[in-house]
Amino acid sequence: MPRPHHTLVDAPTLAQHRDDPRWVVVDCRWQLNDPRHGPRRYAEGHIPGARYADLDADLSGPRTPQSGRHPLPDPEAFARRAGAWGIGDDVQVVAYDDAGGAYAARLWWLLRWLGHDAVAVLDGGIAAWSAAGGELEREPPVVHARHFRAAPDDERWLDSAEVEAALTDPQRLLLDARGAARYSGAEEPIDPKAGHIPGAANAPFTGNLDADGRFLPVGELKARFAALLGDRDADAAVVYCGSGVTACQDLLALEHAGLHGARLYAGSWSEWVRDESRPVRTGDKP
Repeated sequence: MPRPHHTLVDAPTLAQHRDDPRWVVVDCRWQLNDPRHGPRRYAEGHIPGARYADLDADLSGPRTPQSGRHPLPDPEAFARRAGAWGIGDDVQVVAYDDAGGAYAARLWWLLRWLGHDAVAVLDGGIAAWSAAGGELEREPPVVHARHFRAAPDDERWLDSAEVEAALTDPQRLLLDARGAARYSGAEEPIDPKAGHIPGAANAPFTGNLDADGRFLPVGELKARFAALLGDRDADAAVVYCGSGVTACQDLLALEHAGLHGARLYAGSWSEWVRDESRPVRTGDKP
């Protein structure tokens, strides 16, 4: 297999591999306020050969009274789902959406967590594909299943207890990938409490994108996160969001910028506020 892609792929590169059986494309379109958005748009037209991954059904596990809104899936259950999509050891995966990588990056992170590093996000999503002259199709592909072996690396994420312990560690940096209004507590349309985890800096995932919904150049991404990290290495960072989904886009941006080792707070804000004893801060400062 040629050198794999680990972070981003552009539309012309994907088009070159359209008929390559070693490339698997996964449509991750989804909307928080309309769970049928993704399946509907997939049926209306998707990149040829793309499978569809549903955030709730495929990229998350069952909720519990203690969990956030999108818990990590069971590794073996997700391995079976990935194998059913035709993902195996020698396969290059490309995930895309229509939201700046906000949902495609969840699949990117999950596959890397389970040991499959040959996965990238389509820069600019389906809009970039269409802008480059790529056609769409309506019929789902015929998929030949492969064996996917799950090898979870649980050093890639933290649970709530570990995040609580990190609050007193000056070398640890929490990054909140939500928008400024939710970070400050000015609004909270989803979860029962508004605000952020004390000490967390705001790093909205949308700040990684240009006006066309493509990722900023590497130098600009590196400068953005270096300003937040200060004298810390990237592996000191723990990223969270509302439910552990859009935080993965920040993690993708960090990796693309060459800043390796940041981790995910998988439960994120929606899990944090399940426990009344956990501290909450409002305002626009950490």
